[in-house]
Amino acid sequence: MLPKQTVQQEEMIVQDMWPEAAQQSLQLMMARVNSVLLGKSDVVSRVFSALLAGGHVLLEDVPGVGKTLLVRAIARVMGGEFRRIQFTSDMQPADVIGGMVWDGKRGELIWREGPLMANVVLADEINRTPPRTQSALLEAMEEKSVTADGVTRKLPQPFMLLATQNPLRDAGTYPLPEAQLDRFIMRLSVGYPSPADEISMLEAKTAQRLVPESLRPVIIPEEWLRMQRDAQSVHVHPALMAYAVHIVGQTRSAKELLLGASPRATLDWIRAAQATAYIAGRRFVVPDDLKETAESVLAHRFILHDEAVIGGKSTQAVLGAILAASPVPIPASDGGRRR
Repeated sequence: MLPKQTVQQEEMIVQDMWPEAAQQSLQLMMARVNSVLLGKSDVVSRVFSALLAGGHVLLEDVPGVGKTLLVRAIARVMGGEFRRIQFTSDMQPADVIGGMVWDGKRGELIWREGPLMANVVLADEINRTPPRTQSALLEAMEEKSVTADGVTRKLPQPFMLLATQNPLRDAGTYPLPEAQLDRFIMRLSVGYPSPADEISMLEAKTAQRLVPESLRPVIIPEEWLRMQRDAQSVHVHPALMAYAVHIVGQTRSAKELLLGASPRATLDWIRAAQATAYIAGRRFVVPDDLKETAESVLAHRFILHDEAVIGGKSTQAVLGAILAASPVPIPASDGGRRR
C-alpha cells in the first residue's frame, strides 16, 4: 500500500474527481444489486470493475449461491436489453448466434437473431454445452459481432457477457477451452453467505424482497458507454505498467506452469485496475488497484504442469508466490500529468 505521504501528494496533484452524477449513478447501481445479493459487496464491486473495463465475467461456483441472481440484478440496474441463454448438451451454435430460417409467408429465407443480440447476456451453465457451441461465443466476446452464412453482424453496444459455470467435477460438464477462458477478463466466485447474511436472506425472501425484477434501471446504455470511456482514461504510471509486464512475464517462465498469461491478460489487468480506481473516484491507478485485481484477472488463464497438480499446487498459489517475490513499485510524482 502507498505510504500516507505519497497518497496525499497524489491527491494534491489530482484535485478534480469524476463527474458527480456518474459517481452517484455507479454507487446507486451497486447499492441496488447489493440489496438483493446480501453480503457480497466485494464480488459486486469486482463485477462492476470488470464490466467498466469492457470485459466479460465468468462466475464459477457451486449451484445455488446466487450467480444467476447477481447477473439478473446487474442487468436490471443497467437498463438496455437483457437475454438469458440456458446452455444444455443439445444446443447448436445457431441457437446462440442466430441463423437463416424459412419464412413461409414471404417465401424466402430471413435472418432470425440469436439471444446474443442484447446488451447484457447471461450464459447460464456455459460448461453444460459441448465445445462446438461454446466456440460460437468467441467472436462475440472479442470482436463484438457474430458471423452466420457469410454475413457479419455487429452486436448492440454496450455488449456484456456474464457466464456461470459449475465446478468441472460435476457430471455432464465440458471444460472451457483456453482461448475462451482468456477472453474472460475475470473469473470470480460468489461463495457461501455468512450465517448472519443467510438469516437476512431468509427474512427478505419471506417478505418477498429478493427479486431482481423489482429493481429499477439507473442508467441507459449510452451512459454506461460513457462510463467505460472514462474508466479507460484513468492514468497509469509507467512504473506500474512495467510492474504488470514483469509479473505476467514471470508467469510465462514459472516452472509450475505449462501456460502463463497472455498479452491480452496484461491489457485486461491494467484495464481492471483503471476501473477499480474509477469506482473509487480516482483519476489514477495506485498499486493496490493492481494487487486487488491480480488473482481475478490472471489465475484462470494458467495451466499447471502435471507435476504441480500432483503436488497439490493451484494457479492461485503460484501467482501468489510470484507476487510476493516482486514488490510493487511506488511511483514518484510525474509532474502533475494526471488526467
